[in-house]
Amino acid sequence: MPLAQDNSLPEDLYSADAVQAIDRYVIDQQGVDGFELMQAAAASAFRRLVRTWPEPSSLLVLCGAGNNGGDGYLIAANARRHGIRVHCVAVAPTEKLKGDARKAWHKAEADGVDVQALSDIDGLPLGDVELIVDAMLGTGVTGSPREPFADLIDRCNAVTTPVLAVDVPSGLDSTRGTVTGTAIRADMTVTFIALKAGLFTGHGPECCGSLAFESLETDDWAQESGQAPIAKRVDWSGIASRLPRRPANAHKGRFGHVLVVAGERGFGGAGILAAEAAARTGAGLITLGTRPEYVGPALARCPSLMAHAITHGSELKPLLESATVIVCGPGIGRGAWGQQMLQQVVDSGKPRILDADALNLMATRVAQPADNHILTPHPGEAARLLGCTVPEVEADRVAAAVRLQEVYGGVVLLKGAGTVVADGKGLPVIISGSNPGMATGGMGDVLSGIIGGLRGQLSDDSLAAEMGASLHLAAADKASETKGALGLLPQDVIDALPSVLIRAEV
Repeated sequence: MPLAQDNSLPEDLYSADAVQAIDRYVIDQQGVDGFELMQAAAASAFRRLVRTWPEPSSLLVLCGAGNNGGDGYLIAANARRHGIRVHCVAVAPTEKLKGDARKAWHKAEADGVDVQALSDIDGLPLGDVELIVDAMLGTGVTGSPREPFADLIDRCNAVTTPVLAVDVPSGLDSTRGTVTGTAIRADMTVTFIALKAGLFTGHGPECCGSLAFESLETDDWAQESGQAPIAKRVDWSGIASRLPRRPANAHKGRFGHVLVVAGERGFGGAGILAAEAAARTGAGLITLGTRPEYVGPALARCPSLMAHAITHGSELKPLLESATVIVCGPGIGRGAWGQQMLQQVVDSGKPRILDADALNLMATRVAQPADNHILTPHPGEAARLLGCTVPEVEADRVAAAVRLQEVYGGVVLLKGAGTVVADGKGLPVIISGSNPGMATGGMGDVLSGIIGGLRGQLSDDSLAAEMGASLHLAAADKASETKGALGLLPQDVIDALPSVLIRAEV
């Protein structure tokens, strides 16, 4: 069962370099002793350890050469003082230790910890201890881990023994969330000083597991250091209160008329999912414009919809005139029908959410920036829009979202683990959390419908995108409680929306 997430995480997300600069500012400018700060980090990590895994009988602590390794030595010392059997391994030779990390090693040995060099050990007890503590590679290490670290990372990942990562899982780029080569897949990560952006997007959520934060009482100094965050973090619990309360005399005309244009032959379910998601999100009126053969199934699934058969672009114009916001793209295809639908939607000048094949069609044209659209690409669609490769998008997801927004304007929502929202006005926003059950066809259609339903009630595109992605994830998490991850379907997420939204009404 996944470990509980820390619900007290701050919003600001920094680069690894910025966090290192904050750390230096605290020590050099505020006069905080570096070794005392390291001791505080180790003590807080150890408290998290015993709170999560009460009364462990044995630990394996893997220590590198830098301050991350120093944290590990002090965690080992804490464990030894509490009567826990500790296997402490110097993965990097202790003669390479300097400064505070060297002090930490000496303190661990003084407290009775038997530190063994990796080269002196025939076999590590990876599967014979209750917990592994990863203190090998910190934020200062980038690129592919060298040996013996790479082999140790793979061996830790191959056993079922839970892993606690100290500050950052070894091998993860804590600024971008990328992995070059290999990285620890921890069950929990305890991170310090300030939150690193890469822990929340790309490979970050998978590598970190449950994330806990310890500021070490440096919050005010982080502000004073002059280091600016590179992104913000948002989740449903933090943004739900921004959904306007409905007055007692509410009526459907006040909450938007969402037009969903979707569903070429062979893809009829996409439009139905998007339209029902908009309805479940509280839109006042929902119209679905789709191929004639899908009108009946749409009404059978959700009879509150107004479903219209569309065979030609000219038949869409009356529907466009009455719409507040348009969702276009799910399952429209890339043929003549889809091209007509997209052109009519763009020509209407109405606020719009463009997804799926609408984005693929846009990628074949000269970019036409607009300030009233929300684009929701997955990495493949983002790569087509930018004329690059998927690995290039995933190499820096925040930068890719920012670049898309610069080229196409409006608001860009780059889907994936740690969805990124960029609007060109404030800092990019990373939606905190991930759910592997969402990796199935139709989830993006549900998201576009949710955003459309929210945009019908809100006047702010950025807020609708951030709230929509957060709500989408929260509903998936709620549905996963009973459906699990492997059996999760898009309609399960739609069905879970009311139970999640009800919390915003309290």
